[in-house]
Amino acid sequence: MHKLPVHPRKLGRSLGRANRHWNTILYYRRHIFRTLFVVLVVAVWASQSLAQNSQVLPKPELAQGFRQMYNLDFANAHRTFRAYQNISPEDPLGFVADAAAYLFSEFNRLHILESDLFVSDEHFDSRSVEQPDPAVKTSFEAALAHSDELVAKTLAKSPNDANALFARVLANGLRGDYAAMIEKRNLASLTYMKTSRATAQQLLAIDPTCYDAYLAIGVENYLLGSTPAPVRWVLRITGGQTDKEAGVERLRRTAEKGYYLAPFARLLLAVAALRDKDKSTARTLLAGLAQEFPRNQLYSKELARIE
Repeated sequence: MHKLPVHPRKLGRSLGRANRHWNTILYYRRHIFRTLFVVLVVAVWASQSLAQNSQVLPKPELAQGFRQMYNLDFANAHRTFRAYQNISPEDPLGFVADAAAYLFSEFNRLHILESDLFVSDEHFDSRSVEQPDPAVKTSFEAALAHSDELVAKTLAKSPNDANALFARVLANGLRGDYAAMIEKRNLASLTYMKTSRATAQQLLAIDPTCYDAYLAIGVENYLLGSTPAPVRWVLRITGGQTDKEAGVERLRRTAEKGYYLAPFARLLLAVAALRDKDKSTARTLLAGLAQEFPRNQLYSKELARIE
């Protein structure tokens, strides 16, 4: 009879310890797998969330409202924007878009966008301070204030949220336009313009496909680049961007690929062409706008002026 190398009791205890050890391994392996699975799910969710936050996603409802606004259908533009606000109350773009409709309605009422005001420096410098509609101004500022609150709330959690940055770009651009064209507060307008441009640069570093944001950079460069050389020198010292050709190139990007602001960029390019005595380019741009927005008599009126 062969002698067992290990006593049965010791063997049983060893097997018991081995079994418990194996169960422990299995337990921790399952735990590790579950943890890895959770980590993987969170990582995928985070990457998707980051991808969404890193882009200004197209919103057809807002695009419709902008088209109504360009067609001077302000009542329906406001209805469209407010319907979007009800659907997406945390999106600041719904409120800043509503502010844009208020501003453009004032521009239309006061005939501010007519080209003779911009083509002639003398006319622009001697423009009068307009009398804004107090109710429209209150609504304009309230819409922007609500947008600002939502932007601050979003950026406190996600500093690189592209949608919130785009809303900030638009809000400061609208404030700058109101200050310059209605209130004739040029220095205040310049401050808003620079802030809008700086935010646009931050946004485009995150989402280069947000072509609407190029308008803020284009407007500053073109307007400040059109000033006399001594003025440009002072503006550059104070942080302004004054490259006129770069401004036109940025405006073209918005005009060709912008989602909300392309028509406005095309109007600005038409004005720039008229300033450069390029009636052919201005005529082409205005004819396209007149065809696309038949209710907006501004385009056909300006077209007739240069025929």
